[in-house]
Amino acid sequence: MPAPSGQPTARTKARKRALDLLFAAEARGLSPVAMLDEAIAEGEGPANAYTATLVRGVVAEQARIDELLSTYSQEWTLERMPAVDRNVLRLGVWELLHAADVPEHVAISEAMQLVRDLSTDDSPQFVNGILGAIQRDKAQLS
Repeated sequence: MPAPSGQPTARTKARKRALDLLFAAEARGLSPVAMLDEAIAEGEGPANAYTATLVRGVVAEQARIDELLSTYSQEWTLERMPAVDRNVLRLGVWELLHAADVPEHVAISEAMQLVRDLSTDDSPQFVNGILGAIQRDKAQLS
């Protein structure tokens, strides 16, 4: 059953928590999976298992995801991107390519909402452009 209008869904919350973990791990130079496992061991793990699926999936596929982001983000290196955008894009690409139960338009709109809430004014257009191009070329990328 969909959440009432304006209320985030459980998966929306899971994406935000996964982003928090990926962002914090990158800022601290730590493994996102190690941070996730530590939070779970301490009883502070994510309430939604989809958070763990996202974090583990992004980490497992990060080399390929980053390669795609480098290819599709014309004139923007990964290092030059705002950290929030970079990690939202990683989540979005993972969902586009590996989450069969997530409609492509949902993966893109959720990524855009995260950057709309947490990043720069230019971020939604930037994220939409990259994810849209990857979605368009998805058949050739698999």
